[in-house]
Amino acid sequence: MKKLVLIILLFGFLPGLLFAQQASENEVLVRKVADQIIRETILGFQSEDNKTLYKTSAEIPQNVKVHYASKYAGWHYTNGVLNLAMLDLGEYLKEKKYTDYAINHVAFGFANYKTFEQRFKHDVPHYTYPFGEFFTMQELDDFGAMGASVAEVYALDKQPEFENYVLKAAKHLTEERSRLTDGTFVRAFPYKMTLWADDLYMSVPFLVETAKLTGAQKYFDDAAKQIINFNKYLWDSEKEIYWHAYFSDLKRNGVAHWGRCNGWVMLAQVRLLDALPENHPQRKKLIELLERQILGIAKYQNADGLWYQVLDKNDSYPESSCTAMFVYGIAKAINKGWIDKRYVSIAVSGWEGLKKKEINEKGQLKDICVGTSIQNDLTYYYNRPVGLNEKHGTGPLLDAGVEILKLEKSGLYNYKYSTE
Repeated sequence: MKKLVLIILLFGFLPGLLFAQQASENEVLVRKVADQIIRETILGFQSEDNKTLYKTSAEIPQNVKVHYASKYAGWHYTNGVLNLAMLDLGEYLKEKKYTDYAINHVAFGFANYKTFEQRFKHDVPHYTYPFGEFFTMQELDDFGAMGASVAEVYALDKQPEFENYVLKAAKHLTEERSRLTDGTFVRAFPYKMTLWADDLYMSVPFLVETAKLTGAQKYFDDAAKQIINFNKYLWDSEKEIYWHAYFSDLKRNGVAHWGRCNGWVMLAQVRLLDALPENHPQRKKLIELLERQILGIAKYQNADGLWYQVLDKNDSYPESSCTAMFVYGIAKAINKGWIDKRYVSIAVSGWEGLKKKEINEKGQLKDICVGTSIQNDLTYYYNRPVGLNEKHGTGPLLDAGVEILKLEKSGLYNYKYSTE
């Protein structure tokens, strides 16, 4: 009997022992990060006095105001970024719980948005209540990244309402959004027809997913045009990084080379190149633009492998979300063969810097700049607060982790370039 119990115990522990032997230090860390996000995610609503939790919107009394039960429950562009990262992680590790994270989040939105649409539409600003972004689609970041994640979830779970949402958003994007005369996306604030670097990510991944869903080449063409045009308006050829803004009325850029907006530009480029047909006429130029950005931002990496909140201002703080974005973009470009593998050390140094300086023992990411608008003074960018596992950084960190694991698997993580 004792021998039988011992055998059972050994078999019970064996999968864990095998995982511990096979998983690298980086894989263990990436899993820890993802599992911590899952633990912090509560899909539900909390009353404003935080005394009552409602699992569904149908449970909320008519006169009770609520907020999301956790920062990861919302319909915000950062939730779309995280969903896409979880889907990529689940696919790479063959781990259903990560894929299910995105599927469950999207399903939660579709199950609950109608309550808020009925109660609040047109009464108060859309960003002041849950799921306001879902049905108003006032700005690109209300639907772009989330729409991209809905499209990827639809590929796994063919719910007609998911497809309808993507097609509705695509129609809105292509027929109703504000653009410059050359077709470049702009916003209405802080001044009319203002170009934000962030919006390259808020538009391009969605265009990519819509192209994949519909098979229509025009979405790939529009995405390529956005990247080329954004470069025309935002690239600083002297410093070889991007400005945060372009004011079309003044025909000049803003004041800041903000770290995360440069990260959004890089993420948009790799998302497009990953899906763009090999024979697309703009593919070669797009790879050249990506390589140009990679070599440009490499000049601003500090001794710890991190990048700064304002890239060219080393008296601003090291910021972890843009660092994760650059690690992801560079590692992805190397894994795909878009740039030479000798540049892998830029990504590896960035990842090692995040591990040593920015990820705590729970797998939470520190020093993530909170949401940031466009301002006309550098002081604003210098003084933006940071958060722990703030939602703007967790998706990019997982993105980076997946590509780092691919570098490990290919043997490039420890690649040393030599002329000998």
